[in-house]
Amino acid sequence: MASSFGTLFRVTTWGESHGPAVGVVVDGCPPGLPLTVEHIEVELARRRPGQSSIVTQRRESDSVEILSGLLDGRTLGTPIAMLVRNTDARSRDYEELREKYRPSHADYAYDRKYGIRAWAGGGRASARETIGRVAAGAIARRWLAARFRVEIVGWVEKVHTLVAQIDPDSVTREQVEANAIRCPDQEAAQRFIQRVEEVRKQGDSVGGVVGCVARGCPPGWGDPVFDKLEADLAKAMLSLPASKGFEIGSGFAGTDLTGQEHNDPFRSHDGAVYTPTNRSGGIQGGISNGMPIVFRVAFKPTATVLRPQDTVTVRGEETTLQARGRHDPCVLPRAVPIVEAMTALVLADHALIQLALQHSRCEVPEAQETP
Repeated sequence: MASSFGTLFRVTTWGESHGPAVGVVVDGCPPGLPLTVEHIEVELARRRPGQSSIVTQRRESDSVEILSGLLDGRTLGTPIAMLVRNTDARSRDYEELREKYRPSHADYAYDRKYGIRAWAGGGRASARETIGRVAAGAIARRWLAARFRVEIVGWVEKVHTLVAQIDPDSVTREQVEANAIRCPDQEAAQRFIQRVEEVRKQGDSVGGVVGCVARGCPPGWGDPVFDKLEADLAKAMLSLPASKGFEIGSGFAGTDLTGQEHNDPFRSHDGAVYTPTNRSGGIQGGISNGMPIVFRVAFKPTATVLRPQDTVTVRGEETTLQARGRHDPCVLPRAVPIVEAMTALVLADHALIQLALQHSRCEVPEAQETP
């Protein structure tokens, strides 16, 4: 199903950008987890539009309604349905898009696939769909922290041609949330914000890179071959609106090294195995090795720019389009909590799969083995 994700911790998102509401159903969350509306809305507030001058000025409270799956503030183990109402959609700003395709948007592709499209706001192709992901990710994050003490931190590492130097081992959420662009390097953050403000005033947009680390994952999560942990992380990240690239550990830079330079040597301390370097990004053979899982996601410049662009009508006639409405000049600040949410969903799913495997493992003493 195109709108469902996960195996044991499974989520299904629903709703369109300019419809009455968007939401998600979470199936497979273990019972007994303390959960409130406030736990969800903390994360939704980080994704919400209108936070600063460098994001879209659409005004939405993004208040969540939990419709099922809870009793006395604890999860029941049954499906958790959550709903967020759309209150500030302005479909009139999109009227021209009934007849014209936006360059580099999904308008044309959706038309070719379905023969119909939600032209107001982009429907399911809008980043507003990610509300369901963030709400579900908030639950996954809480369970991972409670059960395994896993900590997930994302940050903005690059804006346009500007790059910050971030240490994944020490970066904190407090550092990330200290500025509007969500870059823990405060000096670089000011340069990032200035660049975004410059392109916003020009009616243009920029992209960049979001980095993320998951600390505290035990070794053993993930599967060989087709369901490798990094493969599922890549699928999760590349399913996000505007994402165009994924790399883990040394990524493409690792191709500049020899095998001797790139390998992570194993060490032992008090019986615990670790690697002093982490070019593998915490995953080897598709399975977590206990080191921090570190990866980066590339996001393209926002496709909607407030400048005239060449396009065609739904009848194939060449024309121009100058977009109106409220749009992000840079998706990166709001992408950070979405990347974190998808990371939590992947890790929670693989954690449950590993727990099931351990529970079903056959432990037969050698003396009782059949010949």
